[in-house]
Order: sequence, then C-alpha cells, then structure tokens
Amino acid sequence: MLLKQLIPNIDEKFANIDVCGITSDSRKVAEGYVFVCIKGSVSDGHDYAESAVKNGASIIITERNLGYKNEFTVEDTQKLYADMCAVWFGHPAKSLTVIGITGTNGKTSISYMLKAILEHTGKKCGLIGTIQNMIGDEVFEAKNTTPGIYELNELFAGMRDAGCSHVIMEVSSHALDQRRVEGIEFELGLFTNLTQDHLDYHKTMENYMEAKRKLFEVSKTAVLNYDDEFSAPLTDGLDCEKITYSAQSDFSTYTAKNISYRPDGVEYEFVGLGTIGKIKLSTGGKFSVYNSMCAVAAALKLGVSLPEISEALAKLRGVKGRAEVVPTGTDYTVIIDYAHTPDGLKNILNTFRECQKNRLIVLFGCGGDRDKTKRPLMGGVAARLADFVIVTSDNPRSENPEAIIEDILVGLKGTTTPYKVITNRIQAIKFAIKNAQPGDIIVLAGKGHETYQILDTGTIHLDEREVVAEALKEN
Repeated sequence: MLLKQLIPNIDEKFANIDVCGITSDSRKVAEGYVFVCIKGSVSDGHDYAESAVKNGASIIITERNLGYKNEFTVEDTQKLYADMCAVWFGHPAKSLTVIGITGTNGKTSISYMLKAILEHTGKKCGLIGTIQNMIGDEVFEAKNTTPGIYELNELFAGMRDAGCSHVIMEVSSHALDQRRVEGIEFELGLFTNLTQDHLDYHKTMENYMEAKRKLFEVSKTAVLNYDDEFSAPLTDGLDCEKITYSAQSDFSTYTAKNISYRPDGVEYEFVGLGTIGKIKLSTGGKFSVYNSMCAVAAALKLGVSLPEISEALAKLRGVKGRAEVVPTGTDYTVIIDYAHTPDGLKNILNTFRECQKNRLIVLFGCGGDRDKTKRPLMGGVAARLADFVIVTSDNPRSENPEAIIEDILVGLKGTTTPYKVITNRIQAIKFAIKNAQPGDIIVLAGKGHETYQILDTGTIHLDEREVVAEALKEN
C-alpha cells in the first residue's frame, strides 16, 4: 500500500513510498514499515524513534521534530494511527454493528448473554473481552480486556471476513483513557455499574467515571443501569438516545418485576414500553438480574423479539469463572468467581447467602501493584457476609503477599467472624476443601477464569479447578 493511501495529506516526497506494515511498537518495526510515535501513560514512542529507524522504518510519524530525514510531523499521532489502522484493514468496523460494554462488574457476563441472544436468531457474532476473543465459535487468546487499535482492527477484519454481522466488546476504562478505541463508532454503548476499582490508575472516582463517559460520546444509543448513581452523569449533555433498566424503579425504560431467586437461578418479568415477558436464568443473584436486563434491553434495540430473547437466555449456561459451580461429587458446593472488588465480592456473597444450608466460606486475596484502598474494604465485606474467611494471595505481582494480606486484615478488625490466613493460594484452597462440612458453600473469589498467578518471580500456572480436583483426591 502506498503511503498516500494511508495518509492523504502526506508530503509529496513520501507519497509513493510502498508501505510493508504499520506499528506503534518499535520492536515490531521491519524494513519498509511506518513507525508512529505515540505518547502513552507509561512510555513515549518518540523515545524509541531511533530504534525504529535502525530496524528499517521507511518513515517516522511524530508530534514534534526529532531531526530525522524520513520524519513527518502531525498534531495528533494517536488519531492518525487509528485512521491508518482502519485504512490498512479496509475499514472493517463499518461492516459490523459494534456494541461496547463498560462498567466495573458484569461486562463479561453481559457480552456472553448478548452473543447467545443474537446467535439464537441466526446471526454470526464476534466477541472481544476479558476471558477470550471469539469469531463465531473460533476462540483466540485475549491479552487485554480491550486490545490496542491495530489488534482491534485486525480482529474486526477477521470477523468481517468470516461473515460476522455484530461484534460485542468489553471496553475497559484503561482502553478508553488510552484511546484504544479511537475512531470506532458504537451502535450501542452499555453501562453496568461503577464501583471502586482501578484507582491506582485513575486516582479518583470522578476520573474513573470520566474515562467511562468517553464510550457514550461515540455511541448512537446508551443502555444504562438506572439504579446506579453514575448513570446520569455518564450521559449528561450527550446527544445519544438513552434506554434505562432497573430492578427497583418504574421510572426506567424497562423494569424487573416479581423477581424470584432460586439456588440454581433466578426468574423475573421484564416490563416496559408496552411489552412484558418472563426471563429465566441458570445463574442466581441480583447481579444476574441486572446483567440480563442490560442484555435484553440491548437486544430489543437491535430488533430481537422478547420471546426470542427469553428462549435464548433460558438455554444459556453460566460463563467460566462467573459464579461457576465446580463439580465435586460431595455434599458441599464450590464456586469460582472473578469478584475482585468490594462490590463484586458483596454481590457474590449476597447471592449465596440466600442459598446456603450450612456455612458460607469465602477465600480471597487482592492484587499487588493495584488500588490499595480497596483491600480493607474487601476484608470488611467478607467479615460481614461470610461465616468463615480465608485470606490468601491473589496476583501479588511485585508486592510482598504478606503485606497485601495485612492491608486486607485491617477490614476484619473488630469483627467476630472467624478467619484464617494462608498465604499460599493452593494450600489455602486445599485447607478449605479438607475442612468443608456438609451443606457448606465455598466461594473462591478473585481468579475466576484465570489459570495463572502473577508473582514477583514471574507467572505460574494455577487453575483453581485443578487444585480443587487434586484436593478432593487427597481427602
């Protein structure tokens, strides 16, 4: 591809350069590549221009003069790079109905629900998210919740070429703040909730919310959780159409009525805009009501009928690592869940408090090099809602696991809830299994779908399903 096709206003002296590839990562530069210098939150691409030149870059795109002969300066390299990526892959997003989901909790579950609903009507869908990326039934590894703009367009192109009509993607606050979805127009922007998380990055809840708001600035329609206090400020002053859902209020567009919670699921009546229908789910808890309402409201806007939606959701089994029941063949229950925030932990524990026959046991830790202020909050939630707490390690990264645990234990001070500290997560899980009693519900919180643990020495394999199976054999 000629450079003038990628950058229409390029200097004439560069216009007919034949481009072999484009990248913002100097390590990926090869002979004939265009290297775009982008200033990120951690590093500045301008600092790696020399490396890119040595690796064979035909041209360097910058925001300031670096003194190279093959240099072209623009005002906003990030925006230009997004435009270049779209052109490079043939504007694939224009061939797809793009649906973005943002919020602290629930994004993954909603994405799988919506994919199941659309595919139930015969549509082929792509999915981009925390657990994995998918093109129809084909699965690809996901390195980030939301990929970079080049990888995103590459995925969109694969989906377009495979015949997908829709793509459902989780859009993280980091991705929005770092402009990883620059240039993408969303047919629908979905909001789940906003609770404390990622304050190590955003510093304040206001900054966190402002990052989320960016999704709705580029969405035609916003589907919003009416019961969350951040819904209104997220879209105040924006021109997008607003659809709301609620489990509490009749002032929202859609409301859940006659909610019935069961140990193996939940059902309710979905009411609004002159329509009513029964929704049945195989996962329990109030959070399942909110997640499904968001998916239902979005599907209705996309033209799917309520009976079709209801039928699709009734067939859907749970998502890996989201209130996942681990088969044990015992008289107690083991649940794996991704809850890693105070609100997420509260939701999952409240769900199983309603179902418990004996003790509700929770095992959890907190991630290292992340928001420290949520650690005692999670300790407090565990102490209030569980009958026994096991405090252990999550992904400590570069931090001392014992120091993280000490932060968590602040939240358990002054409570009467019994607890035990076992730093090694594998040993902690085995302790929980060994000491389980008939009727207990054991919630392993924090890891969810993850099959690894990040330590200061590197990443190790850790699949909690395998640990539970091993523990059962040892008992």
